[in-house]
Amino acid sequence: MSNKPTTADAELILKLYDLRREAEIRKARNWWLTQFWPESVDEIVKIATALGTQENAWLRQVGGYWEMAASLALHGAVNQELFLEPSFSGEMFFLFAKVHPFLKELREKMQSPTLFRNVETLINGSERAKEFFKMTETRVAARRKAMAEAAMAKAS
Repeated sequence: MSNKPTTADAELILKLYDLRREAEIRKARNWWLTQFWPESVDEIVKIATALGTQENAWLRQVGGYWEMAASLALHGAVNQELFLEPSFSGEMFFLFAKVHPFLKELREKMQSPTLFRNVETLINGSERAKEFFKMTETRVAARRKAMAEAAMAKAS
């Protein structure tokens, strides 16, 4: 794989982006971004094992999309540096930051040692990606804290 992105890399990035615009995956992405804020591994496992529910489908659809897309970058089908641009894959970092605190236990409970492995490997393979992920984790943690404080204030 060349270090310089090619026209073919750009075309694949645009195709992957276009796939994210399909109506159902838009709903699934919206759920991940706005409603799915797990506070424990058990919350994730509950959804992951509730086959046939809308949330289960959305969890699998978006998680599977980013795992598939990350595998393309890992295996050289698309330039990794271009793929890891936050303007394209920022959502992947954000979603991974939501599950990352629970990942080890989640893999154990789901008996799936490869769960989110492609995303994790891709992020950990680049210093720039690791730095961006740390910033993203900080933002996700701050949002989670703000949401918990708001819920406590509302309950008072």
